[in-house]
Amino acid sequence: MFDLAKTLIDDVLVVSLEETVEAIRLLAVQNSVVAEGAGAVSVAAALSGRAGTGKIVCVISGGNIDLDKLVKIFQGKIP
Repeated sequence: MFDLAKTLIDDVLVVSLEETVEAIRLLAVQNSVVAEGAGAVSVAAALSGRAGTGKIVCVISGGNIDLDKLVKIFQGKIP
């Protein structure tokens, strides 16, 4: 899919597993939104400060996260 989309993309950001886990936790605790890792990476990028300083829109999708992994995330662990 990236080969098809790269002509439309200006930049790519990479976030760490730790940043993704923190975004999942933040979405659940502060916003009552359960998101899987792929759905939370846009929030992770925005929180990292690498996405820019203006208004940022994050698309959050996918709530298909394993319950055991979500429990570990709430416990502050990296699943």
